[in-house]
Amino acid sequence: MTVFEKIVAGDIPCYKVAETDKFLAFLDVSPVKEGHVLVIPKVAVDYIFDLEDDMYSRLALFAKKVARAIDATIPCERVGVAVVGLEVPHAHIHLIPIHDAGDVSFANPKLKLAPERMAEIAKTISDAFQVS
Repeated sequence: MTVFEKIVAGDIPCYKVAETDKFLAFLDVSPVKEGHVLVIPKVAVDYIFDLEDDMYSRLALFAKKVARAIDATIPCERVGVAVVGLEVPHAHIHLIPIHDAGDVSFANPKLKLAPERMAEIAKTISDAFQVS
């Protein structure tokens, strides 16, 4: 069972920003920027391009709605998108608030944010997601 499956099952807590019956979006616990969100399907599929077409399309549309909430609440030029797929064998999309292309680099130092700050960021994005 992957860490994402454990998060979906509620066995591992997360800073949830959005959820539907099929998808979950939560803050990355080792973000490269404040507001770095992971968007996942609740079904465990290792490789994003192995998702059924309908699921892939709906995941992208869910991610778009989450990105709009990030853009509305986190100061940034844009919300960058990355799909790497090597670190956790569960399809996922990184949404990262950016000011320039270098902000998306996973070689950048990871931030260590206090739990209170993480909760505040999650609530802010979640509130904007609910409104959209």
